[in-house]
Amino acid sequence: MERSALTPGHRSSASRIFEEIGVVPRDENLFHEAAERLLRASEMVGLKHHQQIILAQPKSEVMVHFPVQMDDGKHRLFKGYRVQHNDALGPYLGGTRFHPRLSLDTVKGLAVLSTLRASLVRVPFGGAFGGVRCAMSEISEDERRRVVRRYCSAISHQVGPAHDIVGPESGADSQTMAWFLDTLAQTTPEPSRQDQSRAVVGKPGELGGLMPRGRAAALSAVAALDTLLPDLDVNADGARVAIMGFGAVGSAIARALTARGMPVIAVLTQSCAVANAHGIDAVALQAHHARTGGVENFEGGDCLTEDEFWQIPTEVLVVASPERSMDALRAAKVRARVVVEAGLACTTPAAEDVLLQRCIDLFPDILCSSGSDVAHFLEWNGLRSQPGIRREDVEEHVLRHALMAARRVRVARMKYECDWRLAAQCSALERIARVYELRGVFP
Repeated sequence: MERSALTPGHRSSASRIFEEIGVVPRDENLFHEAAERLLRASEMVGLKHHQQIILAQPKSEVMVHFPVQMDDGKHRLFKGYRVQHNDALGPYLGGTRFHPRLSLDTVKGLAVLSTLRASLVRVPFGGAFGGVRCAMSEISEDERRRVVRRYCSAISHQVGPAHDIVGPESGADSQTMAWFLDTLAQTTPEPSRQDQSRAVVGKPGELGGLMPRGRAAALSAVAALDTLLPDLDVNADGARVAIMGFGAVGSAIARALTARGMPVIAVLTQSCAVANAHGIDAVALQAHHARTGGVENFEGGDCLTEDEFWQIPTEVLVVASPERSMDALRAAKVRARVVVEAGLACTTPAAEDVLLQRCIDLFPDILCSSGSDVAHFLEWNGLRSQPGIRREDVEEHVLRHALMAARRVRVARMKYECDWRLAAQCSALERIARVYELRGVFP
C-alpha cells in the first residue's frame, strides 16, 4: 500500500506542532524521527490538537551524573537518564540500556516508542526509557555492579510499582535487574520494601522473573509473521530467514523460528556472517557465540563477509541489532520479501523509504517486540507467586496477546490504507485517544 502519511500536508502538520512546542527537527535524531512518525499517525487517527502536543514531548526527563570507583581505585563519572513519556494508560514501563553512545534524545525517542508498544499490545502501562552511557563489555563485573547500583540509587525517587517500572534492554540482563532490585530495596523504607520487587521486571526466576526478554520478543515476532505473512502471499512454512544481530533477542528469534519450521540460513554480526543453505543449528550457534563471543569459526556454517550476507535471497530478514542499524545503504541490498524489526527503531526513515520503494514490507518494532511488555505485565502483576503456573502458560498468554496485536495492525492497515508501521501506530493511538477522551486533561 502507499505510504499515505508522507504527503506534504502531513509533514507540515508535524512541523507546526514542532514549532509550537519549540522543537527544531534535526536529521539522524531518534527522538525527532519518532515524534514526527507519531504526529503523522496521530493526524490520520484524528487526535485533537491538545492530545498531539502532549504526545510530542515526554512528561518528565531526568539526567544524572554519578561517580563510580573503578577496580584501579580511581573514580570515573558516568551519565545516566530516565525519561517518562506518557502515563495516560497507567504506570510507566520501559527498558534500561547501557551503551557508550547513549544520548538524551535517543532515550526520549525510545520512550515514545515504548508508549506506543504498550498501547498496541493493550497492557495497562505508559512508556518510559532509561540507561547509562557506558560500554559494559569493557569493564569488569564488579565495576558493572557498581555502575548499576549507583545508577539505580540516582533515579530511585523516580521508580516505583505504581509509578515507573524498570526492565532490561541492550547491555542489561537478569543479573543487572537483580542488582537493580536489591539496590532499590536497600534504599526504600521498610514498610514499602517488599512491594518494590514489582518495580523491577526481567529479574531472575528465583526473584520472581517469568521469562527472558529475548524469548518474549521472539514470541511476538513469530506471532506477527504467522498472522501477516499470508496477507503477502508468503507461506511461513519453510520460509527462509536471515538475521541481522545475534544477541539475546536475535538468538532467541533464531531458535523460535527454527522450531516453527522457518530455517535460519544466514546470521550477520558486527564481526562477520555465517551461512548454511540447509539451515543453521540455532542452539549450537548460540552455544558457540556464548563460548567464543562471536560466530567466527562456527562449524555448522560458512563464514562470510557482510557484502556476501546481503547476496543471500530469503523470504524474511529479521533486524535484531541496535537502533538505526538498518540504514539506506543496507536497505538497498536487502533481498528479502519482509523485514522484521525485532528491536526498537532499528530502521532509519531513509531506509524505510528505500524498502517501501522496493516493495519490501516492514513489520514494525512496536509490534514485533511487544511480547516483552506482556511478559513484564505478568511479572509486575505477581504471576510467579500463583501456584501451578507453568512456563507454557506464560508463553501461551504472551503469544495470544501478540497475535491479537497483529490482527489489530492488519485491521488498521486496511482502515487507513497505509504501511504496516503507520497502521501499528494508528492502532496504538486510537486507544490513547479514547483514554484521553474519558479521562480529560487536568485541571
